[in-house]
Amino acid sequence: MRLFPKTALFLTAAAVSGVASAYEAGDWIVRGGAVMVDPHEDSSAISVDGIGGLAGTGVTVDSDTQAMLTVTYMAAQNVGVELLLSTPFEHTVETRGLAGAGLADVELGKITHLPPTLSVLWYPLDAGSRLQPFVGAGVNYTAFYDEKVSGEAKSALGASNLRLDNSVGVALRFGVDYLIDDCWSLHAGATWAQISSDARVDTARGTAKVDVDVDPWVYTLGVGYRF
Repeated sequence: MRLFPKTALFLTAAAVSGVASAYEAGDWIVRGGAVMVDPHEDSSAISVDGIGGLAGTGVTVDSDTQAMLTVTYMAAQNVGVELLLSTPFEHTVETRGLAGAGLADVELGKITHLPPTLSVLWYPLDAGSRLQPFVGAGVNYTAFYDEKVSGEAKSALGASNLRLDNSVGVALRFGVDYLIDDCWSLHAGATWAQISSDARVDTARGTAKVDVDVDPWVYTLGVGYRF
């Protein structure tokens, strides 16, 4: 899954000059493909009501790949407004460091989320280039829902009722489009998203809490069509 950045370099190396025109004000570009969320999480220690923080503990979150849809409106020849959408992501959350508290680490459960991201993008190259790199920034909103506690966590910790707060944060986006002709293009991109959430789960020893900065890299790869 970590080949997405290499794909962007390949597209850059493969670019050649041609007659396809660059994006113009008023264009709509719709892209479909794949998107991977690769968390680079940093969590606080797990704390339990009545016990306090458990030093050396935390949680980890795995990656997931889903279908991508982006819609971009070119407000000017070099400026676009993009909405990045996807099918729901599902991640496994695991505990770490519980041995110090006399417990074994477990798969805590699975979480589902949707992270729509709205960005303003700048395309610096002129109309004579098939290659159209872009950079931009925007805002990410991540809605968590359908949190499920694993059977392992229920048995080992008496866990139930896992829940996470929704998140709003900054997003930094960059990538490249390669124009095949006046309508079709190839796309590769990456986004760093600021996603932070407070997670809570009820256990036999009390409610456990942990603050998680997920802060994933989001890689996109697909095909675009311009209207």
